[in-house]
Amino acid sequence: MTTESAHDVVIVGAGISGLTTALALHRGGCRVRVYESVRTLRALGVGINLLPHSVRELIDLGLQAALEDKAILTGSLRYHAKDGRTIWSEPRGLDAGYPCPQYSIHRGELQMILLEAVRDRLGAGSVVTGHRFVAADQDEAGVTARFADPDTGAVLDTVRADCLVGADGIMSTVRAGFYPDEGNPVYAGQVLWRGVTVSEPFADGRTMVMIGNDERKAVIYPIGRVDESRQLINWIAELAIPRELPANKGDWNRVGNKADFLDHFQDWRFDWLDVPDLFERAEVCWEFPMVDRDPVARWSFGRITLLGDAAHAMRPNGSNGASQGVLDAVALERALAANGNVTKAFTDYEAERLEPTRALTLTNRATGPEIVLRLVEERCPDGFDDIHDHFSEAELREIADSYKRIAGFSRDQVARR
Repeated sequence: MTTESAHDVVIVGAGISGLTTALALHRGGCRVRVYESVRTLRALGVGINLLPHSVRELIDLGLQAALEDKAILTGSLRYHAKDGRTIWSEPRGLDAGYPCPQYSIHRGELQMILLEAVRDRLGAGSVVTGHRFVAADQDEAGVTARFADPDTGAVLDTVRADCLVGADGIMSTVRAGFYPDEGNPVYAGQVLWRGVTVSEPFADGRTMVMIGNDERKAVIYPIGRVDESRQLINWIAELAIPRELPANKGDWNRVGNKADFLDHFQDWRFDWLDVPDLFERAEVCWEFPMVDRDPVARWSFGRITLLGDAAHAMRPNGSNGASQGVLDAVALERALAANGNVTKAFTDYEAERLEPTRALTLTNRATGPEIVLRLVEERCPDGFDDIHDHFSEAELREIADSYKRIAGFSRDQVARR
């Protein structure tokens, strides 16, 4: 029988969640191999936020120095109405008294930090690329996973392990094996254009801003330093566009056309930030539909379980997706370290993580903490002189704080971890 701290684990997917899981399970004594369909892992993507509850776990995994070399320590979050007036502002991370920072970072840089750590600690051959997961069979003793060439479909390795973790994202093949009729993700009715612009800092150089409402929104924050006077500024332009999700999956993540959205933001030239100028100066942008997955009743099926977006893909409202994958990883580490019985470990992991992520997924569908932007549009369609004529300070604070509690990163919750 497999003993505690000696499980052989196959992880499908070398994204942020999969690589963090590899580091966590290795720390817990597991023997881990990660399989990825992409042949060459590169620093692709745009910006993400890592909230304090996940940062604490990444620091415990020994990644603080690498993160601080690449990331921005987020200091504040501000919400603005469509005319640029401030609705709400609050400190974040260390500035808010948390015991650990909040980071904003380029997604690709974070993935490379994790990849380097995995290869350094687990060995150069611990991440196997160019292997597309096909299916897995299991019996009382373990799991047999089958892989194919991602381009030709030719049969590749058959891999045997004690258990398998599906961390292969929102279009997870592992998940589809248990939910074959689930179909495409759920389209939210909004399209996102995302880009990164080299620019002088705005505000104090550590501020994240959200502007607008459900019909037209911008999210902007710095994710790295270029030199002493310039930063990488991540931006998202969001428009409500009711339509069907494109049938061609290649249209879900493609190079965007600025002409499709720039005109909607031309009046957003504020004395503290010229939004259309920031958009225009990006070398390239990408277009994404805003999508998520309906919560499911279970993630664990014997010796196979789901993790990260494969388990609970959620809308980006609240900036929580990557952080929840990190929390999954350490919860799975704890469960496997405590159980010689893999099936029991996976059940315990699911019991800890499924309900909180289900609640968060549904909260994000209601726009999460960004609901304040919708409420301002409803109560003050013609603008406001003083936001407190329409909202009490207590109501604004509760909107922000209630989301932190649901997502698990209130200051007290992080301190207790």
